[in-house]
Amino acid sequence: MAELVARTPCEGLLPLTAGRFALNERHPAALTTIAPAPGREGAVSAALKAAHGMAFPAPGRATGREGARCIWWGPGVAMLAGPPPAPLAEAALTDQSDGWAVIRLTGAGCEAVLARLVAVDLRPGHFRRGHTARTLLFHAPASLTRIGAHGFDIMVFRSMAASAVHELSVAMKSMAARG
Repeated sequence: MAELVARTPCEGLLPLTAGRFALNERHPAALTTIAPAPGREGAVSAALKAAHGMAFPAPGRATGREGARCIWWGPGVAMLAGPPPAPLAEAALTDQSDGWAVIRLTGAGCEAVLARLVAVDLRPGHFRRGHTARTLLFHAPASLTRIGAHGFDIMVFRSMAASAVHELSVAMKSMAARG
């Protein structure tokens, strides 16, 4: 009988560096989608704040801090990244932990790396810390969240992790070669 071995989505692929840019895999304790019942967003937001210290995010935004973020995921849905969720009676919770790769891109000017791969204006004056977008990363559906002046968390389907790492590494090397 075959023995199964647990592997992270980017195992053997990351970490990578190119010039001032670094790409690392993140390992949140849990990834959980939260979908409040119709009209119960305020109650769910209050419960999230009480349990995890963060509100349900507005469209295009993320709340929380390093290790515990609630990321806008689409109309009426958010992704809780980090802590396992406290019970929320007025929301549907779905464990997504095994389905996503979380990749962190850092380095001064890292938005120029992403500009080669996404059709979103990520300039710091427009897309600030706490802003998030669902978009395509080259050809892979992705979530981008600015985590600081020189960093983004990128989430892609686990099955697209190798493609995402490849595309990001090519863009990083290209930008690093420019100086």
